[in-house]
Amino acid sequence: MLLEPFSALQNFFPVFLAAGLFFIGMTGVLMRKNLLIILMSLELMLGAVNLNFLSFAKIYGFESAPVYIFFIICIAAAEAGVGLALAVRVYKKFKTVDIEALNFLKE
Repeated sequence: MLLEPFSALQNFFPVFLAAGLFFIGMTGVLMRKNLLIILMSLELMLGAVNLNFLSFAKIYGFESAPVYIFFIICIAAAEAGVGLALAVRVYKKFKTVDIEALNFLKE
């Protein structure tokens, strides 16, 4: 009976963890200038979204959540593959993956 308030907190611990991971990933996307670090931060953000979705599915009893999470993981893998291919191509052509050095590509 004494541990009843902690059971609700125990259910929402993955939500708080996912929020922290998402914040770390968002900080990496907004603050870093290296393309590879930005891609890793995006993957961290997608992982946090998966953790958040899975924890809410467990709390509210949504049984088909693993199917959606599988699709999110597939999208994250495709994004990583395309992003790394672009990073390799940009590095071969310009010898840098620094975002600020690639500003002339906007024109």
